[in-house]
Amino acid sequence: MKKTPNKRLAHWVSRSGLSNTELARRVCVAAQRCGEPHIASDASSVRRWLQGDIPRAPLPQILANILSTEVGYRVTTYDLGFGDSPILDNSLIYNASYELTVETVADLGRADVDRRAFLAAAPFTAVAAVGPARDWLLDTLDQEPEPGPRVRLEDVSAVRNMFGTFQEMDVLQGGGTGHRTLARYMNVHIYPLLGRTHPDSNDPVRRALCEAAAEQTYLLGWMAYDDGEHSTAQRYLIQSLRMANESRNAALGAHVLAGMADQATLLGEPAEGRRLAQSGRAGLAKADSPACLADLWCLEARALAKLGDKRAAAQAVAKSQAAFERVRPEQEQEWAEFIDGAYLNGEYANVFRDIGDAAEAEKHARESIAHARRQKRARRGAMSQAVLSVSHLQRGDLEAAHAAGLRTLSLSRQVKSSRCIEAVQDLQKRMTPFGDHRLVVDFNERAKELVTAA
Repeated sequence: MKKTPNKRLAHWVSRSGLSNTELARRVCVAAQRCGEPHIASDASSVRRWLQGDIPRAPLPQILANILSTEVGYRVTTYDLGFGDSPILDNSLIYNASYELTVETVADLGRADVDRRAFLAAAPFTAVAAVGPARDWLLDTLDQEPEPGPRVRLEDVSAVRNMFGTFQEMDVLQGGGTGHRTLARYMNVHIYPLLGRTHPDSNDPVRRALCEAAAEQTYLLGWMAYDDGEHSTAQRYLIQSLRMANESRNAALGAHVLAGMADQATLLGEPAEGRRLAQSGRAGLAKADSPACLADLWCLEARALAKLGDKRAAAQAVAKSQAAFERVRPEQEQEWAEFIDGAYLNGEYANVFRDIGDAAEAEKHARESIAHARRQKRARRGAMSQAVLSVSHLQRGDLEAAHAAGLRTLSLSRQVKSSRCIEAVQDLQKRMTPFGDHRLVVDFNERAKELVTAA
């Protein structure tokens, strides 16, 4: 059978500037160092690989490591035409090694951009969050604050400016709109920088860059979550948590745990969601962010409502509201901007919907809708209109529910968000007890096009 030349490998070998002989020599040296003395290669071996032969493990990874060092950019076995690196397993691990964390998140970003099927098909694994949450909390509580002002660097400022742009894109247009674009930006501009930072974990440039990278990796996870790609989202969030710890920003790590809690509860694991929210609050003992605290209490309330603990859920909402009263926007970090009246009231409305308090659900839904309308936030408006519709259904007012449902459809068409689609489908299910009433039929007909397209 005629072999197909490996153009990917040829590209990276050419870019490295290494001759076939020198590359073969380095392979032998690297094999010796990693305990594989039986591996031997020469210029003829490299030539066969370029012609299409697939070397046996661990040679593909050894080649990837050598070429990465030469070009100053993370090159994976996939890039070399040798198939996938073990992304699925590695990206669920909170690795103690900074270098392996950088390698893993770069591999994950590349797989995401290429939309590789194995990643999208992987399941969400609730238990995977247990170890990362524990390790982050222990590391955070062990860290001692360093003297001196917080470092502001020009390179990091440029990264942060892009973060603001992408966060606004997510808030206004939905996660599905900018997810791939942000992943490409991270792969090209951010992840390569992480691999070239100072080896000292206390280096201010490294810590500032890790903080910015953690923020944007979290946003990538959140966008994937909103786009319905939960396996990808979970992996980004775990790696974001590890980089947040590297930056020594406890509030940012707690914020990542809030995202993980939200995802766990949404996917039917409210007990895990509650535990993650509690871990985030414990981590805030080393930081002060009333906005993050309000979010964590809110997400614990969501989990408690799903668990059927009405009294504790209402108490958690009250604690969230008390924390939010202390928020001073100018003192919060940029990622906390979305934790506002539109978001929190929308989540409170979900809590009261789930515990059957229609009056409170309606009150908070209307508050959220008013805020969202002023800010032109269609996604939040759509989800809160859906809760408002349910509150009407809980009181038996189908006509009011139908009107709010139509507003949900109108706003959902303006964004690309799987959560909006799920809110519409939830409304359809909740209208089922009303049978073939003309308003139910009308809503289902109007919803059909939106749901089918999604």
